[in-house]
Amino acid sequence: MAFVIWSRRSVSSKRIRFVEARTARAIAVVALIALLIAALALGIAIGTIFGRSHLGEEHALVSRNSYEIEQLGRLNASLIELAPRVESLAAQVGELHDFDAHLKAANGGEGGAPGVHDVPPLPDSDEGGPALDGAGGPELPPHLCDMNSSATGSPRQRMKRAEQIIDCIGDKLSLLQDKTFAHYAAYMAYPGRDPAPGSHFGSPYGNRFDPFTGRLSFHPGMDLVAPTGTPILASAGGRVVQAGEHSGYGNAVDIRHSNGVVTRYGHASKLLVHQGEYVMPGQEIAEVGSTGRSTGPHLHFEVILDGAQINPKPYLMLFRGIAHAQG
Repeated sequence: MAFVIWSRRSVSSKRIRFVEARTARAIAVVALIALLIAALALGIAIGTIFGRSHLGEEHALVSRNSYEIEQLGRLNASLIELAPRVESLAAQVGELHDFDAHLKAANGGEGGAPGVHDVPPLPDSDEGGPALDGAGGPELPPHLCDMNSSATGSPRQRMKRAEQIIDCIGDKLSLLQDKTFAHYAAYMAYPGRDPAPGSHFGSPYGNRFDPFTGRLSFHPGMDLVAPTGTPILASAGGRVVQAGEHSGYGNAVDIRHSNGVVTRYGHASKLLVHQGEYVMPGQEIAEVGSTGRSTGPHLHFEVILDGAQINPKPYLMLFRGIAHAQG
């Protein structure tokens, strides 16, 4: 299942390619299995070395065993280094899979009609891999690491084969990490994570009666009501392009994420970032306040695509759904 995202908004009709999660998960599983096999090979080698030392060959094998034990230590260190990389990759792929499932549900499901609250598209990543539309060729099994039996031969031969397996796993894991990184980076730059945890929805996006004039006016974002001083968090990773006084918004922060997507955080009592800084998702960037054109403490949150303010609620509801599923 390739992660392919469509949008039916009038603002954009881009077709967006995200990530091939099935392929990534399959390779991650293969890597984990290979890791276990390599560990088993090391166990066999260790057993052989110490088994032979009990057959009366202690004096003849002292120097050789010392060398082999040293090699086993190095191989074990390599296995220890690979394990967290496999776990990290599996966790990233799991996050991407959950995100894709909720994105499809928000847009009416795969092959179905768009949902009531269509989620705007994920910006293209800069990943320069092969395009999904225009691919072809024979279907061949993947080229995996050589897992031929390592239970024969001398301990040194078995350790050499185990070392080759571990090196192969490391190379393929690096390749998969490189391929997954661009997709995961795009996911981290996708806005929608709660910018004010513990807040509740106030004025929604769209037309409303202005709280100052009482006349009908357009509200370009969503208000998240919370006490003064409540942390304001970056909804996604990106670069701060504005931090300071902004007409109508009071103290405000604008963060550019990718492909023309910007989030805005208004009415802050205190700003914690400066223009030009890069921020991570969930990083505290300001504190809730009531500066600017405001009747009370709250966060005014906007999502801006190609210069047009769009409804941020589908973004927020998408990530709240993911958090609920994971909890």
